[in-house]
Amino acid sequence: MTTRHRKVAVIGAGIVGVSAAIWLQRSGADVTLIDRTGPASGTSYGNGGILASCSMVPVTTPGLVVKAPGMLFNPDFPLFLRWSYLPKLAPWLRKYLKHANDKDTRRIARGLTGITGDSLEQHLALATGTVAERFVKPSEYGFAYADRAAFEADSYVWELRREAGFEPDMVEGEAVREDEPGFGRAVNLLALVKGHGFVTSPGGYVQALAKEFENSGGTFVKSEVKAFDLQDGQISAVLTDQGKIQCDAAVLSSGVWSKPLADRLGLNVPMESERGYHIVFRNPSIALSRPYMVTAGKFVATQMEDGLRCAGVVEFGGLEAEAAEAPFNLIRKKVHETFTDLTWDTTDEWMGHRPAPADSLPLIGEIGRTGIHTAFGHHHIGLTGGPKTGRLVAGLIMGDAPNIDLQPYSPNRFA
Repeated sequence: MTTRHRKVAVIGAGIVGVSAAIWLQRSGADVTLIDRTGPASGTSYGNGGILASCSMVPVTTPGLVVKAPGMLFNPDFPLFLRWSYLPKLAPWLRKYLKHANDKDTRRIARGLTGITGDSLEQHLALATGTVAERFVKPSEYGFAYADRAAFEADSYVWELRREAGFEPDMVEGEAVREDEPGFGRAVNLLALVKGHGFVTSPGGYVQALAKEFENSGGTFVKSEVKAFDLQDGQISAVLTDQGKIQCDAAVLSSGVWSKPLADRLGLNVPMESERGYHIVFRNPSIALSRPYMVTAGKFVATQMEDGLRCAGVVEFGGLEAEAAEAPFNLIRKKVHETFTDLTWDTTDEWMGHRPAPADSLPLIGEIGRTGIHTAFGHHHIGLTGGPKTGRLVAGLIMGDAPNIDLQPYSPNRFA
């Protein structure tokens, strides 16, 4: 069997898995895409929709250890913890906070840039010529600040962005409302970064890509993967709740739900669910010209097909607990402070699970010599980096040399 006629199982039909499936298919593989609920039914549905190439600075910047308690106890800060979950969270949290220093921040930022830096180009390469192309919109990405002092307080982050090639253009004072009439008086500086984009319906986009995959001869199976069948250390099948699916290679790309399957393969991945929330304001009275990170509220605002989606909040509470009301209330408060004249007809609320490895870097590569390749752990950059990750892992399976150093993402760092 040549690498160009491989039989591959892709586990997880979010943006990463669907991207991998399409790139594998385009390279000549026979691909089965497997998901327990359906394409874009998880985090790929509920994200902020931004192709955020410059979002390559991790949360764990220097000083976080000192600042975190104040953030946690500040009711106006978008960080929530279910205290009953703290004993289970603590081992991961210790490892996570160990990276909150300058050396690790710069190392992680370099690694993330390799995945995010050309996001728009990667999405266009994936979607152009398909029914999904209409969802991808090139644009600037805006950062909305209260004033120049608030922008300068973020100087460390902007230094790293500039080193990665992202230099913002500034709009200040009353020019802010001339440029973007929807902003209230709380926003007096916009830092605008060119070369970005957004997706007008993340769920619709990934579903359209999945349909393109099927229409091109791919197989989709709605099933839950339970384990792997290894013969002499090499994968021969994926075991699901509906039976065995034969394959000679596999991609594990089911987000935070990848961890128990990785455990079975000898990877102890320190990864938690970072629960994220969004509210869609349907039929809004304002129309944003580009997506924004509203820095005072730590939420993104994106004009989508179904309304204005405002997404953000970090909550630690595991996979089982229901959505809490407090994060939604905080989003509403911050949205009102930012867009003071906003009115709408109805709202939709959503909560989902971002896969957060303790070192903030995704896992991309083969687990040992098993033929099973990881493609998960993208934290805040799943949509941004999904097509690039899918293309890289497809290349690894099909014998193509990667065009970047994949060592920072090796899953075997957790073996």
